[in-house]
Amino acid sequence: MSRIPTTRLGTGGPEIGVQGFGAMGISEFYGDTDEAAARDTLDAALEAGVTLIDTADVYGQGANERFLAPFVAAHRDEITLATKFAIERRPDDPHHRGIRNDPAYVRQAVEGSLSRLGVETIDLYYMHRRDPAVPLAESVGAMAELVREGKVRHLGLSEVTGPELREAYAVHPIAALQSEWSLFSRDVERSAVGAAAELGVTFVPYSPLGRGFLTGAFADASKDLSGGDFRRHQPRFTGENAVRNAALLEPVLKIAAAHGATAAQIALAWVQQRSAVHGLTVVPIPGTRKRSRLLENAAATRITLTDAELAALEPIAGEVAGDRYPDMSSTAAARE
Repeated sequence: MSRIPTTRLGTGGPEIGVQGFGAMGISEFYGDTDEAAARDTLDAALEAGVTLIDTADVYGQGANERFLAPFVAAHRDEITLATKFAIERRPDDPHHRGIRNDPAYVRQAVEGSLSRLGVETIDLYYMHRRDPAVPLAESVGAMAELVREGKVRHLGLSEVTGPELREAYAVHPIAALQSEWSLFSRDVERSAVGAAAELGVTFVPYSPLGRGFLTGAFADASKDLSGGDFRRHQPRFTGENAVRNAALLEPVLKIAAAHGATAAQIALAWVQQRSAVHGLTVVPIPGTRKRSRLLENAAATRITLTDAELAALEPIAGEVAGDRYPDMSSTAAARE
């Protein structure tokens, strides 16, 4: 296929493909991985012009960054590398999830990521989650020091509100805001999207396919997915919620048939068109471990939905049953 169009990251950042790649599922959360197939998928991403590669230190407790290191080394000048800090895990307690934004942890985390990724500079460094107990100016100030030292090129935030984004930007320019945004999840439109548009911040939607549910690949996570898949414990994907939410896919499937496309492509096309709707740069980061799915996702950048189709999709998010996570306390939605 031809390469996808490009856009600019933030204000003055690098040119990147209008769709990125979320690497999380390669190492954890979605069941077993075929590493050879995953590496082939990374190659396919680059061939298609998908150049923003997104990881985090928490994925596989560093394993995801180490997995990406050889690919990064081979293609350092061709990709924009993003990673994140703030979610703390402990090897002796697999269920522990802490959040740390204090300056000392920021520096500890970046050194770990630089080592695992095998690079001297991270292109885009995100604060993965906000700890309201730590003043935002302290956290972003510590991140800004990393830019001055050449360890990081651009700063990003994840799951913050519009006011928090403005507060952070006043300390140091923010290139990207990463939060969940899809046909099933539109919390970000309350304040974060408007703030990002106002400030020239690129919006990077994660889980733009509703963690796969919008593709129609599974109907009930507890029955259809393997025991190691974290979606088996997400409120939207099991029991009565799953039944109700599966019914919401009807207009997605109808529009997909009209375009000769897949449900996934329609869901992604909707996210991509948020750029025109809200007047900001939008670069979703769907994840996959298969070359065929990567190419399918990238092809969605060539689909334009009509006003009538957008209107048919508009009500979906308001009818979704269940929260995004069992515990929403660390999300921006909980602070709005």
